[in-house]
Amino acid sequence: MQTIIPQSGSPDDSAGAKIASDAIVPHMKILVIEDDLEAAAYMTKAFREAGIVADHASDGESGLFMGTENSYDVMVIDRMLPRRDGLSVISELRKRGVNAPVLILSALGQVDDRVTGLRAGGDDYLPKPYAFSELLARVEVLGRRKGTPEQDMAYRVGDLELDRLSHEVKRAGKEILLQPREFRLLEYLMKNAGQVVTRTMLLENVWDYHFDPQTNVIDVHVSRLRSKIEKDFDKPLLKTIRGAGYMIKDEG
Repeated sequence: MQTIIPQSGSPDDSAGAKIASDAIVPHMKILVIEDDLEAAAYMTKAFREAGIVADHASDGESGLFMGTENSYDVMVIDRMLPRRDGLSVISELRKRGVNAPVLILSALGQVDDRVTGLRAGGDDYLPKPYAFSELLARVEVLGRRKGTPEQDMAYRVGDLELDRLSHEVKRAGKEILLQPREFRLLEYLMKNAGQVVTRTMLLENVWDYHFDPQTNVIDVHVSRLRSKIEKDFDKPLLKTIRGAGYMIKDEG
């Protein structure tokens, strides 16, 4: 496959990227499904520099698995992928109830190609080559579109509340002070409330590791977080699921 690198050399591109990044939805997390490793490395690095958590899958099957098993604010999907093409990935995600906005990237830029992509379940379509500032702006717009403001900005489990915008955490009205990593850990657990969150999911989504460092970093942070959100409160919320991971849930 021909390598197509995003157009990033124009004088206006860096300025455009800065303007768009200033408006990024707080704590946005996206999935990039792209088999061109050079282009993918460029994109994910640029997204992270703009304050976006960006995961990467290099083929359609891996992308479908990651998109189904994890929660993303936006997905950026290349149309021509190995193992499973991009349009098939999008259609299957929609069948499985995954409603995250999707931006399709493709070297196929004719009107009929764009219409086909949008009808397959895509929300936006950007032909290659492209300027990263435009990609960033489009992703930011799609991120704002997802869900209601209440769903995007706040989570609640029982009497525990987390506000993503103000970075405040309260339980029964009492403010709880968390370190940045503890906040991200709690945010991810609450985003997946009632579901088992594995160590691998935490390493990838909270620590941005795509390998196991073979340390007890997760256990230490979970222990600290548990002491802060459960100390002086009668009802435990954060549970250890032996052999599986962790779950935050209000038993009622």
